Amino acid sequence: MNDSNSQKSFLAIFAHPDDEAFGTGGLLALTASRGHKTALVTATRGEVGEISDPALANPENLGQVREQELREAADVLGVSELVILDYRDSGMVGTEDNEHLNALAQADADEVIGQLVGIIRRLKPDVVVTFDENGGYGHPDHIAIHKHTVVAYHAAGDSSRFVDQGDPWNPKRLYYAVFPKSTFARMRSMLVENGMDTSDLDRFEEGDFGWPDDEIHGVLDVSEVVDTKWEALNKHKTQFGPDNLFNRIPVESAKTLIAQEYLVQAAPKPPVDVAYSDVFEGLDS
Repeated sequence: MNDSNSQKSFLAIFAHPDDEAFGTGGLLALTASRGHKTALVTATRGEVGEISDPALANPENLGQVREQELREAADVLGVSELVILDYRDSGMVGTEDNEHLNALAQADADEVIGQLVGIIRRLKPDVVVTFDENGGYGHPDHIAIHKHTVVAYHAAGDSSRFVDQGDPWNPKRLYYAVFPKSTFARMRSMLVENGMDTSDLDRFEEGDFGWPDDEIHGVLDVSEVVDTKWEALNKHKTQFGPDNLFNRIPVESAKTLIAQEYLVQAAPKPPVDVAYSDVFEGLDS
């Protein structure tokens, strides 16, 4: 990522604690290390996530524990401002959690969008990043925050919308943080090389998850901060236990796998065959 003569601002909007570290941990750390502002919005506290070790949390206090994990990870990544929206983790479709009255998946769209518009107008980010349309792997909260962020991105600059949420602001770009389809093949190869079971990857490949490699607009080298990203991932102890796929391969192999991050430019429509190596590339031209 190239240095700029002026400080810029980057806003990541995700659903749960740990989303930020997996998708954009390197980008957040690298952007902060270059003196730019980084902000993170997390819509829920991840109350329905996994518990890798019962000594770490229980279903009653998991949200509280994950919030603390998030705050520690954000500190490691150098996040300038963390905003946690007061919605509940929705769990997966068909579960009781998905029908909870305060679940993000059940929240009034205008209410969520209005909050995001207010945050965008207050923070004035140059770029905004969120999930792709499928939320990476189809989680209802990932899909919900994707939809709400896209609408908020466009509404933030419209003076006729959400007039109580501050003065209009137009971010210059909206990105989706994505995982290339080739990522799953690379991980399977690493597991095989280490004599590990690869069946957990079947659902990703059979479910057609991942973004086509040839439709990615930004391949970002975050290797200089990969140790920071790895530290942030490991702050999410309840989710990042020994059974996690990344913990089944040697640490250096895992770091190699996460040393690149990938973006698709959703708005405005990017130039043909664009290939960014910097999230702010071309914004001053």
